[in-house]
Amino acid sequence: MQKTFNGKIVSVKMQKTVLVEIVRKSPHPVYKKLLKRSRKFKADTAGFSLNLGDSVKIVETKPISKDKKFKVLEVLK
Repeated sequence: MQKTFNGKIVSVKMQKTVLVEIVRKSPHPVYKKLLKRSRKFKADTAGFSLNLGDSVKIVETKPISKDKKFKVLEVLK
């Protein structure tokens, strides 16, 4: 089963690659307050013309390069 995430593009400075930030909310183990946790993934653009701040859906693939293991599936906004 492939992992898919929705995220926001935070960098478009590389060729054929974008940096996508995934934000999730998880409760604190004791106090139950919702905390924002974020992680950034490099994703292959796969022919899309993308801009800074676009919302995208990314999907896990076989390794494309040393750090790139995701591919942009669709542009949400």
